[in-house]
Amino acid sequence: SSSRGPVRIANPSARPRGAMAAAGSTAPPPGTKVCVFGSGSFGTALGTTIARNGFTVTLLTRRQEVVTSINTQHVNPTHLSECKLPPLLSACSSAKEALAGAAFIVHCIPVQSTAEFLEPMKDLIQPDVPIISTSKGLHSETLETMAELVPRVLGRKQPMAFLSGPTFAKELMEAYPSGAIIASEDESIADSCASLFHCNALRIYTTTDVVGVEVGGALKNVYAVAAGTIEGMGMGVNPTAFLVTRACAEMNILAVKMGARAHTMAGLAGIGDLMLTCMGGASRNKAVGQRIGRGESLESILESRQKSLAGVAEGVATAPAAEKLARRLGVEAPITQAVASVLDGRANVREAILKLMTRPRHKDFSAMPHEAEEEERLRRQAALDRGGGQSVLGLPAKAWFALAFGQGAVLLALGAQRWLRRGS
Repeated sequence: SSSRGPVRIANPSARPRGAMAAAGSTAPPPGTKVCVFGSGSFGTALGTTIARNGFTVTLLTRRQEVVTSINTQHVNPTHLSECKLPPLLSACSSAKEALAGAAFIVHCIPVQSTAEFLEPMKDLIQPDVPIISTSKGLHSETLETMAELVPRVLGRKQPMAFLSGPTFAKELMEAYPSGAIIASEDESIADSCASLFHCNALRIYTTTDVVGVEVGGALKNVYAVAAGTIEGMGMGVNPTAFLVTRACAEMNILAVKMGARAHTMAGLAGIGDLMLTCMGGASRNKAVGQRIGRGESLESILESRQKSLAGVAEGVATAPAAEKLARRLGVEAPITQAVASVLDGRANVREAILKLMTRPRHKDFSAMPHEAEEEERLRRQAALDRGGGQSVLGLPAKAWFALAFGQGAVLLALGAQRWLRRGS
């Protein structure tokens, strides 16, 4: 019967009614060229989604065997090889060729490798071409988000958007109903980028909260390592549910301190992606945690994953970076600290769990992000008040008031002088 088996969208490339209207005039026309950096699972899945929507896609890869297979067999031989790729998707190993005529770039390179990847081709990337980052993490040394890292490497400001949400690559390929969110400071860029992916199988929402989307995408990988460790130790479901709920509040507080809006973590970039990564079977970060929970060393885990092309677990590099960032911002982040301490050998798993469970009891943590948001609002308001109110063209309101008052006084004096002259 139709109720049995997984639900796949029969025609995933079909656009929902009003999809193009929602994006307005910023929606790119069919056939627009999109360059995807990276031919791993996620790059392949997103390239497939975009190509199914009628756009021309070129995957940029360093592996010549991948180029040959995709262009002749329509199959990626190293990732998702059981899936046939659409005819509008091709591959090449030349950055110049891949970027020629591209109106959008989808960046699917791990955060820690991004600078090395972008540096040689920064002069080939046009300054007006939006880069859609799907990389989730913090730079291990600079603590930068992708919104900070990419402009630094390119040496200029670049239009950017950030894609996040609960989207396993294999399920995108299978056209299972899914949802994601795209963030950009420029709403028109968010809309035009969303139009590349939005279809009957994948609903895309937009926001201007870049910080919230980036922090949620980065920290959920850290918590997924913890969730996998719990599962690897055979602890059951209670600890995982507790972890996910508490972790969502923790990453929300950190995000708010960085300028995010608290409600973002209640959506796809927050609790949605966190649940998928901590509970889903295809999570790379969770898989690392599972092996840690079974007693394997981190060194042997990472070595075996590298040999098998299992993909980068960003949470391993992000955990110590997030711990440093929390300390810099004065934010208490006990779960992040626990994961980082296990990964770098400061504590074993059982010691880390015991330390978390014996922390002083306090009020409901779910209110903490909203309290932090209000504190940040009051802090910013106080800063404005100290500076004389809302700044206009670089001058505080008090300065404009003083200027207007002075101007009025001058005009009054001139008027009085004219009146006296007439009287005389």
